[in-house]
Amino acid sequence: MPLKLAHDAPTLLIRRSAFEGAQLTRAAIDTWLNLTPDEFRVEGSVIAIGPVYDEAGLGTLVTALEEKGLVYYDDFFEMSGNWPEWLGMFAASATQAP
Repeated sequence: MPLKLAHDAPTLLIRRSAFEGAQLTRAAIDTWLNLTPDEFRVEGSVIAIGPVYDEAGLGTLVTALEEKGLVYYDDFFEMSGNWPEWLGMFAASATQAP
């Protein structure tokens, strides 16, 4: 099922296989962002983190992902959350989870 994305703040989308391959955990992400349960969602092979209102925390997380070997755009990317409220955006994997 597609994950609804917020229109007013960025959401970070990560390929689940890249997340797991880098041995990341929800607890590690909470170190940078202190997320609520609704701000870390997994659907199939996609992980959605956000909406993220902490710009500095998001920058720190992106740097940490790159240090773990994840590649921006190939393994993860940021949806800006910069579109009108009347427009709904959803994210889903183009392939099934392994």
